[in-house]
Amino acid sequence: MSSSIDLANLWDLSGRVAIVTGASSGFGDRFSRVLAAAGCGVLAAARRLDRLEALAGDVPEVLPVRTDVTDDASCRALVDLALERFGRVDVLVNNAGLSDAPDRAEEQDPKRFRDVVAVNLTAPFVLSGMVAPTMIAAGGGSIINITSVHARVGSSPNNQAGYVASKGGLENLTRELALQWARHKIRVNAIAPGYFETELTAEMFTSDESGHGWIKRNTPMRRAGAIHESTAPCSTSPRTPRAT
Repeated sequence: MSSSIDLANLWDLSGRVAIVTGASSGFGDRFSRVLAAAGCGVLAAARRLDRLEALAGDVPEVLPVRTDVTDDASCRALVDLALERFGRVDVLVNNAGLSDAPDRAEEQDPKRFRDVVAVNLTAPFVLSGMVAPTMIAAGGGSIINITSVHARVGSSPNNQAGYVASKGGLENLTRELALQWARHKIRVNAIAPGYFETELTAEMFTSDESGHGWIKRNTPMRRAGAIHESTAPCSTSPRTPRAT
């Protein structure tokens, strides 16, 4: 049986529009570059506008938008800007993340726990709800939530109760939204990275016992992942995504 999928253009996103949160570093920077390399217009959102502007200087398809994902009005302004400039949102990548300080649960500041949940779980729910109506009206879309290996397993000896709880919640939220919006042809999926050395995990990697040494002993590849390994190059685009 022949496939109806046009394999040559499978990764061609020309004319599509994506929002990527947490785009000022790490995975978000990488995702923005790869989406742009596939022809997608990208609204790169984060609090650090200088980082976003540097990204846009490298990648003309990127529009930098200072955004606080914990503020509903800021999220609304981000989505409204996408609709005003481009008239559509085809892809939402909920990548913005926050980690705990490596404190034991009985010593953790409850405010920090709430802050982590606000960024890692509440913000993806809010933004997904804001883009869903335009995706429904357009006949479909894609929402990608960046969870973690810690959506499935605990983090000890790194002691990140808020991070583990929020990522586990985000994984189950992904299932729920996928079920609710499947009939509207909105795909809701999660990517659960293992250990990558990024700005978010920098503190963890300062310790050999809970960082490089622990990962070397407990992962099949005996090392952390590199950011360029988080996405494959888009072979249909003449522009090659740059590793960061």
